[in-house]
Order: sequence, then structure tokens, then C-alpha cells
Amino acid sequence: MAESAKLAGKPRRVASQEETAFLELLRTSDQMTRGLVPALKAEGLSMTQYNVLRILRGAPEGLPCGEIGVRMITRDPDITRLLDRLEKRTLISRCREADDRRTVLSRISAQGLKVLARLDEPLQEAHREQLGHLGKKRLKTLCDLLRSARRHPDGGRSHPHA
Repeated sequence: MAESAKLAGKPRRVASQEETAFLELLRTSDQMTRGLVPALKAEGLSMTQYNVLRILRGAPEGLPCGEIGVRMITRDPDITRLLDRLEKRTLISRCREADDRRTVLSRISAQGLKVLARLDEPLQEAHREQLGHLGKKRLKTLCDLLRSARRHPDGGRSHPHA
């Protein structure tokens, strides 16, 4: 208690603009993500699993595990286990590449496509509810600013899809 009394008399440190922006991004990301959880939960998916299915829908030829990891929005250190769970639910399939037997390609299955089709409209509606009030011009500006923030300071090297 004596320690908190000492701290109470000290002025609070003022956050920098960069720190404030960073904290606002984290708060916003958390709030937006929580808004999508009910729809995903109804399909028994986590955000990470949904992200993998979306990546594979965009690559019908299939992708190796490492490439899926590179394209993920948030990093998952155990992509293999994540893919195992999706394969067990028959949402994806995996097979060895004919040209290079060391490479295993993951592809979205018909069942996985059906799950995404059921989620498309509810998630689009959630996005409209969350961000539609900004209008097209402000949304474009927001997207431009966020892309710009990801490109610096390392030029996007840490995430090629920045």
C-alpha cells in the first residue's frame, strides 16, 4: 500500500503517438476478431483454421506447409498440427507431390469449400457492421495506412504478404 501511495503522487508517463497508435490497433483487432467468433464457432473453427481454409481456397493447386505458414495472418508455430486437425475433419486433404516426394501439398476439400461458403455471407455482414460506417473512401485510406505501417521498418521482409 505504501508503494502505491508513492506512485499515486508521480505524474503518469505520456505515451508516444506511435505507442498510442499501436495500442489502438491491438484494441481494434481484438474487438473486430471477437465479432467474428460466433459465426466461426458455429462451424467449429478457430480464426487460425478459418485463415488456413481461406488461403487454400485461393490456391486450388495446393500449397506446401511452409507456404501456408508464410501466408497466415497470425503466425502459428505448429502449422502441421493445425493441418492435421483440418484433415481429420476432412476440410483439407494432403498428398505428396509427384515431382518431389519430400513436398506435401495441402488442398481444400469439397467439404472445406462448403464450410467457407456457409461462412461467406455471415462474415461479410459482420465486416459491414463493424466497418461499413467508415465509408469507401475512409476504408481505402485506412487500408493504405495499415499497409504502409506493415512495410516499415523492415520493408515487409518479415511478412511477404504485407
